[in-house]
Amino acid sequence: MDKINQVLESKNQVTKKRAASTTRRKWREIESLRDRFQLEKDLRMYEDSLEHMLDEF
Repeated sequence: MDKINQVLESKNQVTKKRAASTTRRKWREIESLRDRFQLEKDLRMYEDSLEHMLDEF
């Protein structure tokens, strides 16, 4: 019985590690998307100002 409990405990530990790594990966993906959207927003602001400069020439 002792060996069965050890196997079950080790299985639970592996599952918890996978869940934690999956959660971390999802947060990294979310942060990456936020950064990308912020960059696009910043670039749109500069793009508009560059268009005005080109119109002056």
